[in-house]
Amino acid sequence: MGDTNGQVVAGGNDKGRRLNQLNLPTDVLIDKETDSLIICDYVNQRVVRWFRRSDTTEGEMFVDNIGCNELAMDNQRYLYISTTVKHEVRRYQIGEKNGTLVAGGNGQGAGLNQLNWPTYIYVDQQQAVYVSDQYNYRVMKWNKGAKEGIVVAGGQGEGNALTQLSNPRGLFVDTLGTIYVADMANHRVMRWPKGAKQGTVIVGGNGYGEGANQFSGPICLSFDRHGNLYVVDYWNSRVQRFSIE
Repeated sequence: MGDTNGQVVAGGNDKGRRLNQLNLPTDVLIDKETDSLIICDYVNQRVVRWFRRSDTTEGEMFVDNIGCNELAMDNQRYLYISTTVKHEVRRYQIGEKNGTLVAGGNGQGAGLNQLNWPTYIYVDQQQAVYVSDQYNYRVMKWNKGAKEGIVVAGGQGEGNALTQLSNPRGLFVDTLGTIYVADMANHRVMRWPKGAKQGTVIVGGNGYGEGANQFSGPICLSFDRHGNLYVVDYWNSRVQRFSIE
């Protein structure tokens, strides 16, 4: 807080495949136990780890040959990786190379055992996996060990009705099972209570634009411990903060 300049903690050596380089990184997690960064290195189709020690000059391979898109970690330090290449989510123990399929994996499609371009993921305390199923215009929940998912938001085709989503991306699920989703192509953030058939717009929803109550492609969201909502407003090249009741 208060810094006016950032510090490079991973990459920074132009784009490339060397272990001291990254190429279009799309997500990062902090593993507090090892004080390291786990990074989805998208174009290089790998996940790498960079320790946060001052003498770190390159990363180490974590998972190779995976079309990773987004990452999540549960409270038992299992790593979850979504891949838009295989339309699946896999779970990895630290150091494991192959992982366990936890969502999708039955080809690209709209069945309950399928996904179509899974992006953002959220894992709750019961290890249920929530997935933004982008081109099925829905959010899916896969309980631990399930062979099929459950539609928990959207799933009524692409559109801007309160029962619909359009290119859902960033996800957060609270302890009551309420889902918050960045409804990217509708330029809004929606809240879906557990079991609800439709959501409510909590911010945005006022068309594409640069106003304080508008978005231009909200892609990612996060909450701080005070309940403030932060939204990455992609095409407006900004991050917005909102106080949500």
